[in-house]
Amino acid sequence: MAVKKIRMSAEGLKDLEKHLEYLKNVRRAEVAQKLKEARSFGDLSENAEYDEAKNEQAILEAEIVDIEMKISNAEVVNDEDLSTDEIDIGSFVKLKDLEFDEILEIQIVGSTEADPENNKISDDAPIGIAALKKKVGDIIEVEAPMGIIKMEVLEISK
Repeated sequence: MAVKKIRMSAEGLKDLEKHLEYLKNVRRAEVAQKLKEARSFGDLSENAEYDEAKNEQAILEAEIVDIEMKISNAEVVNDEDLSTDEIDIGSFVKLKDLEFDEILEIQIVGSTEADPENNKISDDAPIGIAALKKKVGDIIEVEAPMGIIKMEVLEISK
């Protein structure tokens, strides 16, 4: 089975690597300290603090493995390689909602970088999927709970 590459920006990869380092060097030490303290409470068979710390450790280790997999399967999309002719990961896009005559400015990013509150939309999200490979002047249609939203691509930039 081929491993699927995860497309992301260089900034997104750097952020993942920073987060991984934090988890390994800071969070692991914090969880280890919690385990040490919980062990000192005595009988481990009836020690809720110990069970909680072990669960926290398992969740942390799973997150570390997940991030390591994402990093090892990362395909970095460099800004220099980005075209302003069509939308790709890393593109900044200005869209016009044709029904409400509103302008929406977003950046299409890899799924690991998505942050809708800061207008960073995943290439796996409905709007990201609909926008990829579109050009200025194209109309994109996004299926939403309230129906189909039609938007015109006004601008693509790096």
